[in-house]
Amino acid sequence: MADLLKSHIAVVTGAGSGIGRAIAQGYAREGARLVCLDANEKTAAETAAAIKSAGGQAASFALDVTRRGDCDAIAKKIGAEIGKVSILVNNAGIARRNPVTSEAADEDWNAIIGVNLNGVFNVTRAFLEQLRATKGRIVNLGSVQSFLHVRTPSSTAYTASKHGVLGFTKALAAELGKDGVRVNAIGPGLIETPLNEKMRKGSPDILQTFLNHIPLGHPGKPEDIVGPAIFLACDMSNYVTGSIVMVDGGYRTI
Repeated sequence: MADLLKSHIAVVTGAGSGIGRAIAQGYAREGARLVCLDANEKTAAETAAAIKSAGGQAASFALDVTRRGDCDAIAKKIGAEIGKVSILVNNAGIARRNPVTSEAADEDWNAIIGVNLNGVFNVTRAFLEQLRATKGRIVNLGSVQSFLHVRTPSSTAYTASKHGVLGFTKALAAELGKDGVRVNAIGPGLIETPLNEKMRKGSPDILQTFLNHIPLGHPGKPEDIVGPAIFLACDMSNYVTGSIVMVDGGYRTI
């Protein structure tokens, strides 16, 4: 397929690597003009460069999604210099694994909630006027941990953040439906990204726990998220809102 997203301007947060980079490149292949945002300006630029070298259109900017004023400023800049955004992918996220009783618990909580949940709110609010004007689409990145936590110990903050993303998705879909804005989420399972590389290499017991509950028997790749992300952003999902598409290899079935 091609041109499913032609004439759209799409913003992807956390576009510098992993799932965010894969989605940005996938959207570009479908004709969207991309704006790649990441806290790491260098990796965001690398994603944009890869898109342009493949014949697509892309720009990149550094953005810390926890800084509300910066989110507002970048939204205004993009609207003025590139055009009104019609697709927003809230992908930026972090993960840490320390027990809630550890000395790092307070720092972990503030950092994870700040990026994974407050960041989604900040960026969404910043682009909301543009998304209403374009009758746009919002795609939030949830997780299997939007539902589960018992198999993944020492992740209270991450689990809470992803439960929050799902709740926010549903509530926002109900609120913005009258404006023609659709809001959905994707729930990745174990996807091989830089975010979980340390766990995959250094915690074989946790990795095996995941694999024991994946009927397909292997982790996913960032590219496995691209098809669902395109579906939720294009006209094929015109009557889909307030939903989460699970991409977890069947993790929740066992």
